[in-house]
Amino acid sequence: MTPTDLQLRPATPADVPRIAAVQVAARAGAAMPPAIHPPAEIRAHLAAHFGAAESWVAEVGGQVVGYARFTRTWLDDLYVDPAHQGRGVGSALLDVVKARHPAGFSLWVFEQNVAARAFYTAHGLVEREHTDGAENEERAPDLRMEWRSGSVGGSP
Repeated sequence: MTPTDLQLRPATPADVPRIAAVQVAARAGAAMPPAIHPPAEIRAHLAAHFGAAESWVAEVGGQVVGYARFTRTWLDDLYVDPAHQGRGVGSALLDVVKARHPAGFSLWVFEQNVAARAFYTAHGLVEREHTDGAENEERAPDLRMEWRSGSVGGSP
């Protein structure tokens, strides 16, 4: 994949089925607790809440291969199809979030997802809070990471 192969754009409601498929595949391939919700529920949730947060997709060859969903203060989702990981898709999506919200944002990541934690750390996010997971559906330890403009690797 070359940089010209990757296209970023705001998501539309028509993207929801592929966004959901990316989330399911990415979670299944990551060091994360098993998904609580089946694919149909994930798709329905994303469709029902579309527009409540800003969503961007990454496309290669016209196919959605990753997405980010975020608000002014939180990065709720950033998932990349496993077949496209390690090719700059996640970095490009994270750059969109940083550019759209240069004052900063936070996200939650599972403690056991060492690869995601390393990715976010390499992109200037810092660990701010660790929990025992009592407040998330999976009941798995997680941590809040934060990005602020001017952090190492943090310029938008």
